[in-house]
Amino acid sequence: MRDHYCRPISIASINPQTFPDVSLYTKSSGNYVLYKPHDRKFTDMDRMRLEQNFVEFLYVRTGDMEEVTRFLETGLSEILNRHDMDVRTKGQILYQTTVNYVIDVFENPEEAAKLDRCRNLVKYLLHYLCSDPTSLNALHSVADHNYYIFVHSLQVAALSLLVHDEVYGLTPDELTDVGIGGLLHDLGMVFISNSILEKPDALSDVEYYKIKQHAQRGYECLKEIGGFSEISLLAVRHHHERFDGDGYPSALKGDAIPRTAQVMAICDVYSALTADRIHRKAVSHERALEVMRTEMPGAFNPELLARFVEIITARKSTEK
Repeated sequence: MRDHYCRPISIASINPQTFPDVSLYTKSSGNYVLYKPHDRKFTDMDRMRLEQNFVEFLYVRTGDMEEVTRFLETGLSEILNRHDMDVRTKGQILYQTTVNYVIDVFENPEEAAKLDRCRNLVKYLLHYLCSDPTSLNALHSVADHNYYIFVHSLQVAALSLLVHDEVYGLTPDELTDVGIGGLLHDLGMVFISNSILEKPDALSDVEYYKIKQHAQRGYECLKEIGGFSEISLLAVRHHHERFDGDGYPSALKGDAIPRTAQVMAICDVYSALTADRIHRKAVSHERALEVMRTEMPGAFNPELLARFVEIITARKSTEK
């Protein structure tokens, strides 16, 4: 699913004054090249040079990521309250930190048992998304193409939180459970082999059957770990149900599908269509909505899809 040597980290997340003393790498033709050793400070001049060369990411060795992630999560509250930092940069740092959490859970599903960590990140996400109408505009710059599944999880969580906040009168705790379900909705993919996940060609019937198992397996994994609400668990289990009953794993139909799973199904498809994948390029926001409305009959609750279109279109127009 990913290279096990280094993880990408956005330049925006690297504060020259406070960032941990770890080695940083660039990536060229698939190879990692040392940019800054651990005993040299990252400077404002480094940042300027990288930005001038349109470098968005450096890479950190996986062995150093625990220190980097702890640094980012500890400082999130202060970062989001700073007045000398623009909204986009705050978003990049928040999204980067959340993606790091998702990667940790995918590498070791037992990390999901640390629910307080997940809840805190979701609360930061919800506050950020609801506090600024342009808060989605940094999502595309969180991580590179090879980290699609992790960024996708963040995008689904963010979109689901927005829709639930605007459409339903949920309590903060309920919204937190929605966000947790979004971040972990594809956790079952850890049980699918990389040869299937990264296959550029059409899947065989057997391979597609294995892919379809991820929703149930993710649900069972989180159920076994314990501590997750029914809102989160059912979102993970049923985000691939279709409104016409043709989905999986339970072939639920109409409003028999849990409401959060109905929302997540819409957000899941929209995020997938608007991102580069191994087997195809991303489509535009407008094209994605057209596909969902005209080429996927029966897939979604039509009233909910109409509300989603309103919400995401309004957001996109604000960000222009």
